[in-house]
Order: sequence, then C-alpha cells, then structure tokens
Amino acid sequence: MLVAAQRDQKISMTFKSLLFSLGTTLLLAHSIKGDDDHAWIAPGPNDLRGPCPGLNTLANHGFLPRDGRGLNVTVILDAGFNGYHMQPDILALAAKVSLLATNDPTSFTLDDIKLHGNIEHDASLSRGDFALGDNVHFNETIFSTLAESNPGADVYNTTSAGHVQQKRLADSEATNPNLTNTDKEFFVRSVESAFYLSVMGNPLIGVAPKNFVQIFFREERLPIAEGWQRSETPINASTLGPLIRDIATQSNWTAGEGCHWVRLGPNDPIVRF
Repeated sequence: MLVAAQRDQKISMTFKSLLFSLGTTLLLAHSIKGDDDHAWIAPGPNDLRGPCPGLNTLANHGFLPRDGRGLNVTVILDAGFNGYHMQPDILALAAKVSLLATNDPTSFTLDDIKLHGNIEHDASLSRGDFALGDNVHFNETIFSTLAESNPGADVYNTTSAGHVQQKRLADSEATNPNLTNTDKEFFVRSVESAFYLSVMGNPLIGVAPKNFVQIFFREERLPIAEGWQRSETPINASTLGPLIRDIATQSNWTAGEGCHWVRLGPNDPIVRF
C-alpha cells in the first residue's frame, strides 16, 4: 500500500508539473504574441508621421495604425489608454480638434496634424517653428535644450520642464519674427511637458528618468528594453493638473499676443477669438 501511495503521489506531482508547464507555455505564448503585436517597428517610406512624438510612438508600436492613417477620436482614445494608460478626459479634445486639420469629415492622418494653428505650435520641445521650415521632423539641436536640462541629475521634473519651456520660447522669440505665443500655445506646451513626465515616469509627482524621455523623443519608441513600464496609475486631468500648474509657474511665461487663434480647416483662414 505504501508503494501504491508513493506511486500515486508521484503521478499526481508529475501531472501537476505537466499542467504547470503547459500553463506557463501558453502564458508565454500569449505574452510573446502580445509583445509582437506591439513591438517597435520603424515607419516605412509610405507610412505617415507628424510633429507629435507621443502619437508617432503609438503608431510605431501598433497601438495606432502603423501607416498613420484612418485616425479618429475613438482610435486615438483607445490607443492612448492601451499604450499609456491615459484616460479620455485628456485626449478627447485634442483628437476632436485634430479633425479640423483635414477636409475629411470623419478621419485624419498623423501628417495632417502638422497644420499650423491647430494643435501644432511654435517653441516645440523637439521640432522647428513652422515659419522657419520643418515643423514635422525631430530636430536634435532643438531637443538638446531638454536633453541637457537638470544637469547633475538622472531625472527630469516639473522644475526642469518649466525652465526648458522658458528657454525654448526665448529661442523662438529670438529667431522667429512670426512667432505665435498666446495662452493657447502656452497651455498646449505645458500639457505636453506634463505628458512626457507622466508617460515616461511617475504621473503623481512628475519625475521621469532622463534615458526614458530621451529614447521616447529621439527614437519615438517605448523604452521597454530599458525597464519602462506602462503606468499603473491612470493618467487623467486630476494627475496632470498639478503638474501643468507647476510647469507653468516655472516657465515664467508672458503672452506675446492677446487673442488665441485656430484654423478651422486646412484651407481656411486664421480665426482669432
């Protein structure tokens, strides 16, 4: 009986081991498949990208269509949530306004949002001003202002983000006679700064590792291999609000124009209000 009991115990343990191995194999297979679905792939020659590194990154990882086409509000909200854990209250307005950048009534492309005066703006952290030439592609010289900020530390924070915004605006004021600098542009810039600190770091305190942020901007890639993980904390107006206010204070901003403006279509004139 003892031998039989030992035999049954051995069979039971073997069966459990096989189940565990099978479960692990299936789990790994699922995980690998998911990783493959959202692996970073550089855009091809016919893929469209725009001036927003956040959206370009989502496309490079397949959260948005990899060709950069067929975007709408729902597609943007789903991609922002799945890729960054961003909630609709943050992205909905920008996605709706982006529809104004094209004559298509239902969708837009990543290239469409380069339209100056829509959500694209001067004094970008990584792109040139529209009036000075290329406002779409990454510019290392411009990005160096951010890359070299907060010296002596290995993180960026709301203080360094505000100082970078102040410096970038000063650079544009010195070189761009057609600079657009209203409260609208300032708000968009501050939201974007809070965004990269939140997505690449801790959205509750606005601190992000420098190497994560630099990979995000330079390569438009999620630095997963370097240890980045999607935030467990939902990123929304409640988390971004305090960061935006801190960044705005550190920016020491003054308006260059009294009325903000927007273009209601790619061929429409500027509307000031």
